[in-house]
Amino acid sequence: MRLLSIVHGPDVRAELYDDVVVERRHELDEWSIVDEPSPPRPPAEYDGVLVFGGAMNVDEEDAYPWLRDEDDVLRNLLTDGTPILGVCLGGQLLAKAAGAHVGPAPEPEFGFVRAWLTDGAAGDPLFGSLPREFDVFEAHGYAFHVPEGAVELACSEVCSQAFRLGDRAWGLQFHPEIRVDQVAEWFAEERLENADELVAHLRARRDEWAAFGVSLCDAFLGVVSKFVALSH
Repeated sequence: MRLLSIVHGPDVRAELYDDVVVERRHELDEWSIVDEPSPPRPPAEYDGVLVFGGAMNVDEEDAYPWLRDEDDVLRNLLTDGTPILGVCLGGQLLAKAAGAHVGPAPEPEFGFVRAWLTDGAAGDPLFGSLPREFDVFEAHGYAFHVPEGAVELACSEVCSQAFRLGDRAWGLQFHPEIRVDQVAEWFAEERLENADELVAHLRARRDEWAAFGVSLCDAFLGVVSKFVALSH
């Protein structure tokens, strides 16, 4: 399978998910939409698309004009039925492209927070086998509302954490793809008072969180594989 990774900066790339896709013997092209006007191939030629995080917010189009272009790309991918997995900013951009409100969260979330599955998660290809309660790793100040017609899959006390749109597009508010050193750089830039504590907690749970992330990535690849098979 051929997949596209849309990234929004050098320290917010596919990370762990890059490894998973390559280890499963799939192709992964990276498109830094911040720097390049178009991906290596037209987006419609990819079997699946992964959209990752970024320091900017979805409503900062004047400062980051390429956000408007990305909105068009995601709308077209949704129309075409291309499987999509959006992470943090990527999830927010997916929600926005589907017509949902995205704006400042009631409060920021950084580090591990508790999330709960909704009843809508039953049978979901990515979330259906997760425990009713689980921790997710966060780094965000904005949050998405669930698009009309989508199914909310998980939430925290602060905001929605995941939704599925149709049968092949998912938006996540948390970060299943991260590496510890990457997060240490993020939190240093944010100048969080408890950055060292949050990074130490992630380091202590690194293997557990990586296994969780790999399982979500594999589940998404399974969805992509299913629709590739149906198209042939």
